Amino acid sequence: MLHFLVPSASSASVGDIVSLTGAEAKHAAVVRRLRIGEAVSVGDGSGVWLEGAVADVSASRVDVEITGRSEADEPSTRLVLVQALAKGDRDELAVQAACELGVDEIVPWQASRSVSRWEGPKAVKGRERWATIVREAAKQAHRAWVPEVAEPLTTAQLVAYAEGRRMLVLDPTATTRLSSITGDERDIVLVVGPEGGISPEELEKFEAAGAERVVF
Repeated sequence: MLHFLVPSASSASVGDIVSLTGAEAKHAAVVRRLRIGEAVSVGDGSGVWLEGAVADVSASRVDVEITGRSEADEPSTRLVLVQALAKGDRDELAVQAACELGVDEIVPWQASRSVSRWEGPKAVKGRERWATIVREAAKQAHRAWVPEVAEPLTTAQLVAYAEGRRMLVLDPTATTRLSSITGDERDIVLVVGPEGGISPEELEKFEAAGAERVVF
């Protein structure tokens, strides 16, 4: 069953018609060639989950008649991926996989060893690019909640952001396995470094803030 994201889905009820327009309609009608009667699901990306059947199809609009509605609660403990900017598409692939695996928020991190630099308009464009990747990955994974992509942070800003949360830093020299970590009531912030690794100075700052170093 294909899943689509429509902001207006938040107010829809059983028996209503929800219309896919723009890029969603083109993908449904032209790329996936949906036909009348096919079952699909629609969400608003903020917990609302609708099931329905295609009622009408055109190149610019696909109408879905809603047959079921449910709402998924937001996770009480959130998993945040802090992904350092990397060259090529390495960071984008990591963001996509993390979204499909279930992270609840993604924070771009301008690490000292990041080859890629987000400054000015490039920062806006980069965040928008990540948000698009997250949106498509969430649809592919049939997620009721679409993760937020935060503003890019510096190391100092990241330390402040992690206050009150449990920060886990991936470090190949660590002795604690990530799989051995048991959760508590705090949100988990998982920090992934760039291709050149996290610098000793950054590790010191993280550990001073209470971070734990872990390894896969």
